Amino acid sequence: MQNIDTAPNEAILPTFTCVYASEKIAFFLSRHRMKFISAFILTLVFLPFAFAQNEQAPIVEKDVAYKNWTYKDVRSGQNVNLRDFTLGKKLVVVVYFAPWCPNWRHDAPMLESLYEKYHSKGLDIIAVGEYDPVASMQTNLSDLKITFPAVYESENRTEKQNTLHYSYRKSTGDNRNWGSPWYIFLSPDAIEKKGDTLVNKSFVINGEMIQGEGEKFIREKLGLPADTKGAIAKKSETEVCETDKTTVVLKKP
Repeated sequence: MQNIDTAPNEAILPTFTCVYASEKIAFFLSRHRMKFISAFILTLVFLPFAFAQNEQAPIVEKDVAYKNWTYKDVRSGQNVNLRDFTLGKKLVVVVYFAPWCPNWRHDAPMLESLYEKYHSKGLDIIAVGEYDPVASMQTNLSDLKITFPAVYESENRTEKQNTLHYSYRKSTGDNRNWGSPWYIFLSPDAIEKKGDTLVNKSFVINGEMIQGEGEKFIREKLGLPADTKGAIAKKSETEVCETDKTTVVLKKP
């Protein structure tokens, strides 16, 4: 069959005459259709990462009526009461997390390191799981080698707007979709001894912890001198928690 191009040395897309323009465009697209399709698919897959950003946020003091709770331990199923948990501690960090969230998976090893470093000096950390089955939380904590305590408030993503986690973070100005991680810092000497409300004002993080700032804050609350030895590690890009869209999750090296 004779090729549609009558001139053997003619470029694929020359300056077309009106008669042959549509035919030549159709021929060009048919020859390169698979390339266009492949490029389009790759664009859809990697577009979310082109706009990926971290969710670091500073430690700020906010008005928040944070209530006492009793939740079940993720590992043992035993009840844990927060007011009782704070007894004898100098600082308690409560961190809310969703196991599937890459922002949580980024912060978790840092928190474990802080826990191991300062637990004996009066720091305690307790994680509150959200929006996933308990079995997934157990696997997540095990995979990340987390040893600090963890409880759970919810087990399904459909419960989001009914959780205290959602209420607290929205009241402090957190406009993220899922709010994982979200932090509140409790100084036991400022906690109400009785009643449902533990504190009416506290320091929070509406996002990921900035490592240098977080450790400095912890040392101050524990009454430790400033640490001038270690340099603050630079934060790498982290995918934002967004399960309403189908995306490919890439692991950090």
